[in-house]
Amino acid sequence: MENFSKYTENVIDEIIKTGIRKSLLLHVCCAPCSSYVLEYLSRYFNITVYFYNPNIDSQEEYTYRANEEARLIGEMPLINSVDLILADYSPEIFHQTIKGLESEREGGKRCVKCFELRLEETAKLARDKGFDFFTTTLSISPLKNSALLNAIGKKMSEKYNVNYLYSDFKKKNGYKRSVELSKEYNLYRQNYCGCSFSKKQAEDEGRA
Repeated sequence: MENFSKYTENVIDEIIKTGIRKSLLLHVCCAPCSSYVLEYLSRYFNITVYFYNPNIDSQEEYTYRANEEARLIGEMPLINSVDLILADYSPEIFHQTIKGLESEREGGKRCVKCFELRLEETAKLARDKGFDFFTTTLSISPLKNSALLNAIGKKMSEKYNVNYLYSDFKKKNGYKRSVELSKEYNLYRQNYCGCSFSKKQAEDEGRA
């Protein structure tokens, strides 16, 4: 299996060597997942967080997660300042994208479409705003396939001609650290990915 975390380290080594920080558009799914990633990367990159998650099942949940992200950025003692872009809630885009895949289990084809949707919008914005790199916090989850996420990132990188930061943030105790930071900042940790389908599956499995 390819070592995606090593790729991140190589990019960081080059930044340290040249002394030139790069700009990074970081797609985030929620505050807990972004906590470690921000702690790790903010010393090397000029980061703009992009909260774009049309898959989330309700406006209330969307707003709650977005507000938690904003609170975390405001409270964490990050090495460099971090900007935040909150996208409008647009669930209709998600439902159009996954039409016909509603019965898929979490981790299947519906999730692939969802990842593609969110990473494509991030890549487009990174291109339009002139960022050096884009990436996502999604790989910090033990339930997410980092090889798949990085393959999608590569696809969008080539389509929009903007560098993708290959990564696997769960490695090197990244997920463990995100749990610690979530407790430290009393972050809301949801028990489902975001969409109504993942919520129902969590309920059926006794996780919600």
